[in-house]
Amino acid sequence: MFVKDEIKAIMERDPAARNIFEAFLYPSLHAIIFHRLAHRLYRAKVPFFPRLVSQISRFLTGIEIHPGAKIGKGLFIDHGMGVVIGETVELGDNVTLYQNVTLGGTGKQKGKRHPTLGNNVLVGVGAKVLGAITIGDNARIGGGAVVLKDVPPNSTAVGVPAKIVAYRNESSEASQRIENMPDPEGDMINALQEKNNELEKRLQHLLEEHIHQTHEVEAEHVTVEGLESRLAVLGERLERIESALKALGPAAAPLQDQVIQKNTNGHNNRSNQTRQPKKKIEEEANRRGA
Repeated sequence: MFVKDEIKAIMERDPAARNIFEAFLYPSLHAIIFHRLAHRLYRAKVPFFPRLVSQISRFLTGIEIHPGAKIGKGLFIDHGMGVVIGETVELGDNVTLYQNVTLGGTGKQKGKRHPTLGNNVLVGVGAKVLGAITIGDNARIGGGAVVLKDVPPNSTAVGVPAKIVAYRNESSEASQRIENMPDPEGDMINALQEKNNELEKRLQHLLEEHIHQTHEVEAEHVTVEGLESRLAVLGERLERIESALKALGPAAAPLQDQVIQKNTNGHNNRSNQTRQPKKKIEEEANRRGA
């Protein structure tokens, strides 16, 4: 059977496949069968029909594989919807792709412009592998990653853009994480975040100072208003006193004369008391001189 390896891959890698009859229902198997027909026509340089077969396959399975792509044995495309495989893609044996994976190019140039995947490579959900790069044997690409550079064998790449985060021992299958790797993009983002926090603190400080100054100005304004109201009251009282004095008229004159007389007498008495000690001192000095 010319799809024996693909059926075996489905049974081994998808626990939902309970028997071989269910494996025949997988769109991955249908897409591979269509692709093998289209690829033979493509290699025979038959015009139009290779693309027609690939488009029929895309319509029926949701998987788009260019007739020129070279695919090894045991390919398994889980779920399959949205998978795109470009013209110059080369896949090794036992490759696993999940839904929405793109193996595409990065430009319009002709020639080799799509990735090459080695044997036993796994590409996670929604990952994008772009350009004429090489993914080594037994490598794994995390879901949602955007791979723009080569990935060495037995390694795991994740992130946007993808970075190597772990290596696996091929013999023991044990993974060893890579710690403290240089991450200039991450360092730049952290620096920008710190600067943003600093600016937010400064802005908050300036805002608090502005609010404090506003409160002080408002308090001073209230104080000035209070003083003005008090002055207005005092002015009213003075006007009342003046009007009262004018109303008294001649009746207030004797009282004023008495006050003036008392002040005058008090001043004269103090003057006499001051002159008497001076006179006594002069008489005593004359007597001693004689």
